[in-house]
Amino acid sequence: MTEATPAARFGRESPLPFARPTIGEDEIAEVVSALRSGWITTGPRTKLFEEQFGAAVDADAALALSSGTAAMHLALVAMSIGQGHRVFTSPMTFCSTVHVIEHVGARPVLVDIDPTTLNLDPAGLSAAVREDAPELAAAVMPVHYGGHPCDMAAIADIAREANLCVIEDAAHAFGARYQGMPVGQTIAGLAGHAVCFSLYATKNITTGEGGVLVSNPELVEAAREWSLHGMNRDAWRRYAHGGSWHYDVPHPGFKYNFTDLQAALGIAQLRRHQELMDRRAAIARMYTAGFQDLEELRTPTAQPDVQHAWHLYPLRLDLEHLTISRAQFIEELQARFVNASVHFIPVHEHTYYREKYGWRPEDFPVAHREFTRMLSLPIYPLMTDDDVDDVVSAVRAIVTKYRRRT
Repeated sequence: MTEATPAARFGRESPLPFARPTIGEDEIAEVVSALRSGWITTGPRTKLFEEQFGAAVDADAALALSSGTAAMHLALVAMSIGQGHRVFTSPMTFCSTVHVIEHVGARPVLVDIDPTTLNLDPAGLSAAVREDAPELAAAVMPVHYGGHPCDMAAIADIAREANLCVIEDAAHAFGARYQGMPVGQTIAGLAGHAVCFSLYATKNITTGEGGVLVSNPELVEAAREWSLHGMNRDAWRRYAHGGSWHYDVPHPGFKYNFTDLQAALGIAQLRRHQELMDRRAAIARMYTAGFQDLEELRTPTAQPDVQHAWHLYPLRLDLEHLTISRAQFIEELQARFVNASVHFIPVHEHTYYREKYGWRPEDFPVAHREFTRMLSLPIYPLMTDDDVDDVVSAVRAIVTKYRRRT
């Protein structure tokens, strides 16, 4: 008789995906309606989605775009941040946050992270602004890692003092709140302020691909012109009843526009975003309760003045108390039909940035240390309680099996 596989012992018959979008009949019906309307590119549904998204995050104005990366890029462009400027951000982010700084010709200045939240450390930001060519300092791009808002009060104070623009990378943070206010609300008294969301397939609400830039109406309209080849009229304003064929091109713009097909999906997702967020929070609570007695693990927490969006559940391993590496831990999870990932390989450890700026892993020691021991567990609304139990059981079994005996 052959020994049962680890997956069989935990009762799973198929792998649990790391992420899966929550698409139901309502979303399908909205997309079908858009297809039947005859208007599938940027048009009336895009406008409606922008209005509804802006209302959901209490923003003054919103611009739907092809990606969260496009939103960050256009925020920099609309704020005239470019050649020679310094833009401060976190190494613990997806590479696109720093790519857009490169794209406009500015120089990224990385600031190490807070070991508790994994967000940009305000004290480190203050020091970096003072020390790194302060006359060229133009903006800070805080990243709301995993859906936990940054300490925006402290960051805003630094930005006001140094006359910095603030462009929030809120790719993970739709639905999050800071000091009672939704991430997306304008911060008063800043040189410029924008918040950039992602609508990618794994995000808390999705349109497949997509992003949203929210800010004051003037900046949003400036970004809107850049978003479609620099044209001052999109197709809807040219071809809808009463529109004009005439347009001008005041800027050499980009192809970053959103479509009504995406908007249809987003409109349906917005209707139940609170339900989706509540389920993510419930899964996070189940995980934390399931691991709380294991000293080999560090679970994520939310600071008392925030509402966490729980886009990620980053679990950190105390490798000194385990006899396996992080990579082996993930392999053991896969053997038990649980797929995990890592968020993120710090920016300064990628080849391009390492070679261009001479950055070494130890230059940002907190980010490097936490990266080497973190993994992300599945967390999405389609997970059942049994799925969550399977993940908890698999993690606990691995810790028990590879616990370092003293």
